[in-house]
Amino acid sequence: MPRPLRVAIVGAGPAGIYAADALLKSDVAAEPGVSIDIFERMPAPFGLIRYGVAPDHPRIKGIITALHQVLDKPQVRLFGNVDYGTDVHLDDLRAFYDGVIFSTGAMADRELRIPGVELNGSFGAADFASWYDGHPDVPRTWPLEAEKVAVLGVGNVALDVSRILAKTADELLPTEIPPNVFEGLKANKAVEIHVFGRRGPAQAKFSPMELRELDHSPNIEVIVNPEDIDYDAGSIDQRRSNKQVDMVAKTLENWAIRDTGDRPHKLFLHFFESPVEILGEDGKVVGLRTERTELDGTGNVKGTGEFTDWDVNAVYRAVGYLSDKLPKLPWDIDSGTVPDAGGRVLQESGEHLDSTYVTGWIRRGPVGLIGHTKGDANETVANLLEDFAGGRLQTPATPEPEAVESFLAEREVRFTTWEGWYKLDAAEKALGEPQGRARVKIVEREDMLRESGA
Repeated sequence: MPRPLRVAIVGAGPAGIYAADALLKSDVAAEPGVSIDIFERMPAPFGLIRYGVAPDHPRIKGIITALHQVLDKPQVRLFGNVDYGTDVHLDDLRAFYDGVIFSTGAMADRELRIPGVELNGSFGAADFASWYDGHPDVPRTWPLEAEKVAVLGVGNVALDVSRILAKTADELLPTEIPPNVFEGLKANKAVEIHVFGRRGPAQAKFSPMELRELDHSPNIEVIVNPEDIDYDAGSIDQRRSNKQVDMVAKTLENWAIRDTGDRPHKLFLHFFESPVEILGEDGKVVGLRTERTELDGTGNVKGTGEFTDWDVNAVYRAVGYLSDKLPKLPWDIDSGTVPDAGGRVLQESGEHLDSTYVTGWIRRGPVGLIGHTKGDANETVANLLEDFAGGRLQTPATPEPEAVESFLAEREVRFTTWEGWYKLDAAEKALGEPQGRARVKIVEREDMLRESGA
């Protein structure tokens, strides 16, 4: 009887779990069967949903429920706290599996090349999100001394950062934030947040629902300058062709014409302001300089030569995520992705790197919502299965499932399992129960390993 197809997936975020789901739903799952091992650098699964989505977004975190169902399947094993490139390498994986799918996502901040980014008080949004989401590998404190803060970018990450800075700690206490984050936010002095986009309302990358949620807080007054509501022919075409763009524009228009209320924290959404320099004094942020832009007829903008200096003492750069380069894989330094064709990893020669695949943000860059990742995974898995049917996958030397556990034991890797996640999950829920909270996130890696029974 033929053995099951053995596949390793590196990265237990949505992209990796969607790839596992696609394998489980394929014809191969029935005969000869599939056996899937997911390797994750963190002790817990779920990737950016656990460590990138703001804690006051339980609706998005609810996606974990669907991902749970995949990891519950008997054909799937989780190996957490296993770092690719340190604990396990590509040649190791090839010894155990027919195919390897990389789905490591993107957790770092994309570079913004303007003067002053190195100043004290200039922060990456991804780093801030890692702090407020209780990532085990970041500092436990965050400097929140600035009363006036700038956020650069007009995407959902910029909204998350702005909302966390503008809300009170008590507003966020019912969420899963750990005690160190609550204490940090209690000391937050920010009362004025300025969000900057270099183009107009029709080019903003906000999701309509996430944008409207800004206005739900009793402590946040959202303010839009009527002069920033402007459209050219390209912008009007965008509104007509995309319902979400039109909804965002209408929300911003409504905010621009209303009277300013008396909520204590002011959140300004600025458009047509392109950041050109973070201003410093004695090594610290003391302001932000922007150039006014104007539409050019196509939906793009050009500079006007008119500059404004904004009085802020901290700047958060929410200009996109960036993936980490993966050892032994080819790399496109400009896009920060692994070169591929349909999910097949491509070498510099243009040939497919045998039995090696990518999906998610490491493949196409950090664009699109979580749901877009599913179609990406389906394409990658379809091509892996095509290669399997065509006999183009390498045959592993030791395909037996128990060989992987023995290998990790020999390397003295303290790995967590799916059963261990249930233990950690129960421990976090138990911490939240006395306070009437769904959970309190455990932060320290050693504590996570202990609770998981690693």
